[in-house]
Amino acid sequence: MRVLQQFVGQQVIVDISGNNICKGKLIDLGLDIMVVVNEQQFYYIPLVNVQNVKLNSESSTEPENRSDETPIDYQADSLSFRKILNAAKGQFVEIYVTGNKTIHGYLTSIMNDYFVFYSPVYKAMFVSMNHLKWLIPYRSNHTPYSLNNQSLPLSPINITLSRTFEEQCKKLEGKLVVFDLGDNTKKIGFLQKADSDFIELINANGDKVFWNLQHLKTVYTT
Repeated sequence: MRVLQQFVGQQVIVDISGNNICKGKLIDLGLDIMVVVNEQQFYYIPLVNVQNVKLNSESSTEPENRSDETPIDYQADSLSFRKILNAAKGQFVEIYVTGNKTIHGYLTSIMNDYFVFYSPVYKAMFVSMNHLKWLIPYRSNHTPYSLNNQSLPLSPINITLSRTFEEQCKKLEGKLVVFDLGDNTKKIGFLQKADSDFIELINANGDKVFWNLQHLKTVYTT
């Protein structure tokens, strides 16, 4: 992390897992997360998914039209991924995890290695922390899809949460589930069993597929 300190205050290009690129000014750096601002958007990027960082020599040197305050309140001397997640709880955000879709909504609970996210589109879903590529807070007075508060419940789920992503998947045994937003039809099906880092999924054709939980990023029930 110290080697990246030289880039703070500079225009950078960040190469992120999944062939994603983020360009902007690196304004802060924590133990396991960086904050990059691009115009009005603040990208909170976990370092675990940063492939490489380099200076953006082609970037404009014109001053950026933004506030000096970041939209998530934190202490600069103790910036960390988990603290950002906790500080963002209940705030409207955009997250990117996998595929070609971002997810819009808000965090409701932070567990050991995953968090609960409520999306007006997908409803309650469980997201592995290890696979979050970035989080972008909404500007004030903006809501996902311009929905009103009645469409965005404060307590969207009423279930007991497990400590880990694996344990939570085990609670979904016997249900129809969608992993990774259904980017692969073999990740949609009846969750037969979740055990020993693998889940047994029966797809629409009745075929059994065993998926390694370490490579699964999100899950929600249908």
